Amino acid sequence: MKVVIVGAGEVGAHLSETLSLEGHDVTIIDRDDQTAQSLKERIDARVIKDNGSSASVLERAGTGKCDFFLAVTSSDETNLVSASLAKAIGANITFARVHDSTYRDSSIINHQSLFGIDHLVNPEALAAVELAARIRNPGRVAVEDFGRGKIEVLSLEVQPKAKVIGQPLSSLKLSSKVRVGMINRGEETFVANASSVLEPGDNVTLFGDPQTLFESFSMFDPNSKGGARICVTLLSGSEIAIALSRLLSHPHFRLRIIEKDLERCRTLAERFPNVNIIHGDGTSLRVLEEEEVGRSDFFVACTKDDEDNIMTCLQAHKLGAKKTMLAINRADYIEVLEKVQDSLGVHFAVSPRVTAAKEVLRYLGDKPFVEIESGNSSNCIIELTVKEGSSVTGKRIRDIPLPDECVLVGHERNYEPQMPTGEDVLQAGDLVIAIISKSKIKELLKLTK
Repeated sequence: MKVVIVGAGEVGAHLSETLSLEGHDVTIIDRDDQTAQSLKERIDARVIKDNGSSASVLERAGTGKCDFFLAVTSSDETNLVSASLAKAIGANITFARVHDSTYRDSSIINHQSLFGIDHLVNPEALAAVELAARIRNPGRVAVEDFGRGKIEVLSLEVQPKAKVIGQPLSSLKLSSKVRVGMINRGEETFVANASSVLEPGDNVTLFGDPQTLFESFSMFDPNSKGGARICVTLLSGSEIAIALSRLLSHPHFRLRIIEKDLERCRTLAERFPNVNIIHGDGTSLRVLEEEEVGRSDFFVACTKDDEDNIMTCLQAHKLGAKKTMLAINRADYIEVLEKVQDSLGVHFAVSPRVTAAKEVLRYLGDKPFVEIESGNSSNCIIELTVKEGSSVTGKRIRDIPLPDECVLVGHERNYEPQMPTGEDVLQAGDLVIAIISKSKIKELLKLTK
C-alpha cells in the first residue's frame, strides 16, 4: 500500500516506522530540517522537507494515488487543510489528527463532513476513553471501545443468582442500548443469539452505550455495588480531563478537578457545574493532603508534564488513593512505567500519541473490512461499509437475513455512532460493526457489497 504522512512528530514517526517495517510504500512530509534528516537516517521511507498543507507538495508526494493519507502534525488547522486537500487530489482514505474538541462538536456544523475527511483522530479523547473504560469497569476486562467512546465493549462473569440465568436472551429485559455479543463457557466460545441461555460462570461480552452498560451490571452480578458513588480526582483541567469529565458525567461518579490556573478554573466551572473545581497546585503534597486525595477511588494525573504526572501519582498512592492512573506524553516512558508501575503504585498509564497511532493502524489494510478486535481463533469484531446497491440498502436491520453467529453491535451514519436497533434502516455509506464467526465473514460481505 502507498501511504503519505504529513508530520514527523512522535505520532508520525511511530506510524512511518511501523508501516515501513511492514513493507508499505511510505512517504513522509515535514518542514523541519533536523526532523527530516533524522527520519532519512532511521527509516526506509521517502522523506520530503516541505509544507504538507501545500497542494503542489502533496501532488509531488504522490498523494493523488495513495491508499492512505495521514495528517498528524501538532497543528489542528494544518491537519484539516492538508487532509481536505489530499481528499480533493484523490487520496483514497484520509485521517486528520485534531486536539481541539471544537472540531468534534457537530451540534452546529460537522467539520469532518465539511472538510471531506474520512477520520478525525483526537489523541486526548482516545486516551480519555481508555481511562474511562477502566474507571467504569474496575476489576473487569474492558475489551475495546468503538465510536469515539459511544460504544463500549467489556466482558464479565455471570454470577450465581444473577437475573439473567436460565432465560433465553430474547426474554431478558436488557436495554435496547445493550447487546450480548459472545459467550464463553468452559473451552467453548460462541456468538450469542436470541435463543442463547446463560449459565452461572459464563463469561459474556457485552456491547453498549457506556452509561447504560454500566447500569446493567447488576443483572449479571447481583453483588455489584451499583449504589456506591465513585470519587474520581483529576489533576489538571487539560483536554484529557475535559473529555474524561464528559465520559463520566453520571450521578454514580463524584468528580473533582485540581487546576492551578484560576481563569481555567472559572471556565471549567461554567462548563461542568456538577464537577467540583479546586483552585490549587496539585503537584504540592500540602494541597493533596488538604483536599484528602487519599480518599479518592481513582486519582488521574493528566497534565502535559510527564514528571508531574508520575510524581503526583506516587504521592496520591502513598496518601491512600485506591487506584492511580496517568497520561504519558512521551511514549518511551510507557515501557519504563510498565516495569516499575507496581512499586510506584501506578495502576494504568496511557499515551495519547500511542493510542492515536493504534487507532490509525487498525484501519490500514487491503481487506474489504476492518478487523477491530480478534476475540479468539474463531470469532472477531469487524467494521465494514454498506455499499451502494447492496442487498441490505433500504432494509430494516430486523428484515436482513444476517448469517448465523453474527450480531450487529454498532451503526454509524454521518459520523454519528450508535447502538443499532431492529428498526434502523441501513443506507449506502453506513458503517456497521459486527461480532461474527470468522467462517461467516464472506457471507456477510456478500450482503453488504
